Amino acid sequence: MSEFFTSGELHALREHGVALFADRVLIGVQPPLSDARIAEIEAVCEGPLPQALVELWRLTAGGELAYDLRAQMDGNEEALSWSELFYDGSDQYRDLQGWIEHEQECAQEAAAEDGAAWNGKLRYLPIGGFEYCDRIYVALEPGPRAGSVVAWKQGLPGWTHALQQDGIATVAEDLYGAFAALCLETDPQEDKDSTGIRVLEYLDERVSDYGMSQALADKLTAFYRRALLDWRGPLEAGTLADTPSLAGLALQHALAHDDALLVRRLAAAGVRFDVPLRGSAQPVDVALMQHAYAAAQALLDAGAPVSATAIHRFDRNPSVELVERLLERGAVADALGVARCVACGAPEAARRVAQACGDGIAAAYAEVRDSMASRYQEDLRRVRTGKLGHYLGADGLAARVANLQEFSL
Repeated sequence: MSEFFTSGELHALREHGVALFADRVLIGVQPPLSDARIAEIEAVCEGPLPQALVELWRLTAGGELAYDLRAQMDGNEEALSWSELFYDGSDQYRDLQGWIEHEQECAQEAAAEDGAAWNGKLRYLPIGGFEYCDRIYVALEPGPRAGSVVAWKQGLPGWTHALQQDGIATVAEDLYGAFAALCLETDPQEDKDSTGIRVLEYLDERVSDYGMSQALADKLTAFYRRALLDWRGPLEAGTLADTPSLAGLALQHALAHDDALLVRRLAAAGVRFDVPLRGSAQPVDVALMQHAYAAAQALLDAGAPVSATAIHRFDRNPSVELVERLLERGAVADALGVARCVACGAPEAARRVAQACGDGIAAAYAEVRDSMASRYQEDLRRVRTGKLGHYLGADGLAARVANLQEFSL
């Protein structure tokens, strides 16, 4: 890092809990592992620890990462949470030795199920992740995969558009490549929801409360933002469609801002709208879930596919025109779709869905309505008693209940 920071600056950063590895910033860093501890960990592994991991642990045995990371798992486009490095002495989810022991128990159980004896050696070493749902491993079994970095993500059976079983994906051939894959999808200086906000807040605190130089904080921020992905340049150059990952970011931006004009530009640039954008959800479903109704109309204009359950995605009152277009493009009309429109305060859209349902819709709707209203009422009761936080709040939940109770076919 000498081309960016002097040795004195690196020392000052370390005093403020910051370290740099493979062009990426770690905050809240821990002391390094001793050579004796590294050797102890290596002794329980199938093969030698890769040099990159040894280098990292000799720099820091733990810390936070505030970057974005994605991988394809079981056909889904999954966001991975690699927000921390495991370290000895941590409580609960970040404890390195605890995760090693967990993997040893799993390996022993797997061997027993196969009727084989386990040799006591780990083929995959857990080094980081986020709590219990995302983990990052280094492969240590001899062979061509040795040293590669693998991500594991917990499946959520029954959750719409989520992995229905645990997913695994190779992040990179080595740890350096895995760190290179860490990026910033949005600019923390412009987007309050950016993953990078965590680093900016950390540096602000170090400057205001711990005497860190503002100039050094600014220099580190500039270095950190070098990981920001640029989709605008390729869009202007007409090459965006050649890089699906950047095209996906551009589309996510368009939907997050309900930017129909940008959707049209992406369509003209040849960006695909028929692939998963978030989990298993394709762009139209993502647009509906984010209430990006103008963008959804632009997607439909561009021929983006519509899922059978598209009308179930509504969580804010849709227009009759949008509902009609979804029905024309293959969205199924059913009692749940009617109830979603009613609850969201779109009675005319609900009637249009009901008309497409045919005979028996009144009885089917009444059953769904009663069940949905009951759930909202229970959530409202718990919100009012302080036992539940809900994105709709008490007023929003009360409005949903009233909409369902007042509507009739």
